[in-house]
Amino acid sequence: MKTKNAQPAAKRSLGRKKKDIETTPGLLRLSPEKAAFDVGKIRKDFPILSQKVHGKPLVYLDNAATTQKPVAVLQALDRYYRETNSNIHRGLHLLSEKATEAYEGSRLKVQKFLNAADPREILFTRGATEGVNLVAQAWGRQNVKAGDEVLVTHMEHHSNIVPWQMLCEEKGATLKVVPINDAGELLLDELQRLLSSRTRILAVTQVSNALGTVNPIAEIIKMAHAKGAKVLVDGAQAVPHLAVDVQQMDCDFYVFSGHKIYGPTGIGVLYGKYRLLEEMPPYQGGGDMIASVTFEKTLYKKPPHKFEAGTPHIAGVIGLGAALDYVSECGLGAIAAHEQDLLAYGTRKLLGIPGLNLVGTSVHKAGVLSFTLGEIHPHDIGTILDRQGVAIRAGHHCAQPVMERFRIPATARASLGLYNTRDEIDVLAKAIRKVLEVFG
Repeated sequence: MKTKNAQPAAKRSLGRKKKDIETTPGLLRLSPEKAAFDVGKIRKDFPILSQKVHGKPLVYLDNAATTQKPVAVLQALDRYYRETNSNIHRGLHLLSEKATEAYEGSRLKVQKFLNAADPREILFTRGATEGVNLVAQAWGRQNVKAGDEVLVTHMEHHSNIVPWQMLCEEKGATLKVVPINDAGELLLDELQRLLSSRTRILAVTQVSNALGTVNPIAEIIKMAHAKGAKVLVDGAQAVPHLAVDVQQMDCDFYVFSGHKIYGPTGIGVLYGKYRLLEEMPPYQGGGDMIASVTFEKTLYKKPPHKFEAGTPHIAGVIGLGAALDYVSECGLGAIAAHEQDLLAYGTRKLLGIPGLNLVGTSVHKAGVLSFTLGEIHPHDIGTILDRQGVAIRAGHHCAQPVMERFRIPATARASLGLYNTRDEIDVLAKAIRKVLEVFG
């Protein structure tokens, strides 16, 4: 698809004029009463932010792809490898005991962070993607059969689409899609229509990585449960911005990635209600997930260890625990207030740029400013912004169905984190105007 032909369609599909957005409750009236939040002090905790890129101070606005790491996380990783590096669970010596204590201590931190009922409901994975695949394979293979239906939404990340497609192809089930409107909001009446007695599971994101939309997740789960369907929530983009209570929302499964919440890469979490985990077969076989092995039969441990085969990413789990400690100390309420202020300010700034169109104008948003700029390809926008020291993401953001919905090939996406500032938004806006100058 040529960019030149895509822009008019994008304008038609967005369906909201600037004045409409400015008066939309919850979009530009996002700034709550400011909580005590010293962003200058916060920024000192992130050494990488002090560097220069192409001779310009780094403005890092690619947080939806991955967040930077505070000193507390870096120290936790270093301390594990320097002082307690050892395998866990099986050792009788002191280093193994210390490593095991730190590893399982992080499980307790995740339980508290999500308000799970039991630490045994917390599984460590390589990331949100593996968490979705684990549920699709371990729960899905047992519970989805020919003629059944699996629901996803039009705003899902590829990692919450492809595993369900694979399962449906294997089982002869049908994948159905809940549509979104021109603002990038789920059509709940269509969700209600699509839910049926054949629906086995609904897989839905809490916050869209491409649009920033915050879904009414508790209401959605209640609708699905009323039809007897289970619900998996992709929380990868939610946990850095919102307080999450899995008991209150009553989800059956919840996944997130450590690197999206200021923790290490290669580590993630799957929460599952214990009854469901107990009924599920293991996802992988290997060491540490077994009670006993003979050539005739293998007996498995109880959850969560049944799903954690082999030597895990011990340092990653410990680093994730440090990241959750850091975010909790900053205060999720204060973080949300700060980021909502930035989102409102950034929305005003970007809407003042000629030819710029926001893609995703939901009343309820978190941390994402996706946009197109006339006929200029987002890759060109990203390249020019990089030369100005501004790091954003350009592309389909692993959400190609979203791009197809708005009839555009890609967007430029600035995404916010707890260390970003209004001054950085000003630099972003100035850099975007520089793009317009270059393309004359």
